[in-house]
Amino acid sequence: MAVSVSTELLGLATLRRLPAESRPLVRPGTVPAGVVHLGLGAFHRAHQAVYTEAAIGAAGGDWAIVGVAPRSTALVRALAAQDGLFSVSTLSAEAAATRVIGSLAGVRHAASDPSAVVALLADPAIRVVTLTVTEKAYQLDPVSGELRADAQLTLDLTTDRPPQTVPGLLVRGLLARDAADAGPIALVSCDNLPANGRRLRELVRQALVLAGVADATLERLAAQVTFPGTMVDRIVPASTDETLATARAALGVSDLAAVAAEPYTQWVVEDDFPGGRPAWERAGAVLTDDAGPWERLKLRGLNGVHSAVAYLGAVAGCETIAEALALPGLIGVLRRFIAEDVAHSFTPPGGVRVVDYGDEVLGRFANPAIRHRTLQVAMDGSQKLPQRVLHTIADLRAEGRPAHWGALVVAAWLRFLGGQADDGRQLPLDDPLADRIRAALAAAPDTPAGTVDAVFALREVFPAALAEDDQVRAEVTGWLTALREHGAAGTLAGAP
Repeated sequence: MAVSVSTELLGLATLRRLPAESRPLVRPGTVPAGVVHLGLGAFHRAHQAVYTEAAIGAAGGDWAIVGVAPRSTALVRALAAQDGLFSVSTLSAEAAATRVIGSLAGVRHAASDPSAVVALLADPAIRVVTLTVTEKAYQLDPVSGELRADAQLTLDLTTDRPPQTVPGLLVRGLLARDAADAGPIALVSCDNLPANGRRLRELVRQALVLAGVADATLERLAAQVTFPGTMVDRIVPASTDETLATARAALGVSDLAAVAAEPYTQWVVEDDFPGGRPAWERAGAVLTDDAGPWERLKLRGLNGVHSAVAYLGAVAGCETIAEALALPGLIGVLRRFIAEDVAHSFTPPGGVRVVDYGDEVLGRFANPAIRHRTLQVAMDGSQKLPQRVLHTIADLRAEGRPAHWGALVVAAWLRFLGGQADDGRQLPLDDPLADRIRAALAAAPDTPAGTVDAVFALREVFPAALAEDDQVRAEVTGWLTALREHGAAGTLAGAP
């Protein structure tokens, strides 16, 4: 069906004019909220919001979502102007299919009105809180798992000022909920953290202790709050002008909150919801007692490979992941990384072959319609690499096995930290430890060995056992030497 394109905004008033196949399953305002989501970014809108709308459409229930944006006022304004509606364009090499999602019951901006978010968390109608706030927002040391109580978080937990951090919001919300006797709730991390449910539980416990909460309150909260683990998977690049244009062409109206994503999607959730939950299984989610094997499969077999492509591709001057995969030799190197390192580092879910999973991942990465920028994937390496790659290396070394290809990924990150691609373009360091990393590199000899010594000394990233492993250091130094001398493309082309 052809549609005329206008500058009118998507909203309730324009729903009837949308193509039938693009209309939402749920009309905002008709379903009460039962879920609060922290982190209203592109991934949530293309993943959990889609699953939740499908679950409500299939099984009903008062499970609409109030989305909370930690920082972006522009996104909150756009969604508010569009009555909470937004579209997801599913992109394949053949075509794009765009559908409007109606599972948002409202939006909030945490930074400007944290008290409203705390009140939401204390509302008895809210029984599930999901999070996609990225690894750094948890303020956990990726090696030790300890809470990093910086000045902001300490103020959140020890004063009455409105909370500014994610741990602060959660603690204030849980304490307000306890005071109101609002009933049980599940806090559900959907971020790429190892054992994300247990990590979130430990974060909350440590934050409550730091806040000086009485033992009796701790016991009540322990009985009322659960932390289901999850594994989430869908490639969702940052929205661009092209994303908005695709939505506008399909819908005939403008969608300022449009997102695009690949066709593949997966959600594995531990079924531990004391206050109930949406019927996500009716939307294709996998409900399980233990998401751990799925989580390790994805963190190591997808996210670790994604980081490998991002760093090697960025150093080689490639703008997108799909472009980087065309580098001669890279796919062969990645297949060996998956088969020789990742597959031997853990036990996968029953019936899953890691090598087959890896081949599927590489096929997804090669989708030319998904313009996932290497620099976007390369962000926050100090937070991502421990669980994506370093855990693979550590588990292999504990078994006495080499980690030849994992060492290449680490070396590519170290080369990326140098700030300049092989073609001379600048590589921005967008990382919570950027100042620490720059200072360490500036104080070290500008040699491969000097770089390894400097960065391996960062205990927030490299645990002592790994940092002091002579074989790992030698492998990384060797690869870094090759990357400096021959460039990423030359190193890949000549890889054994």
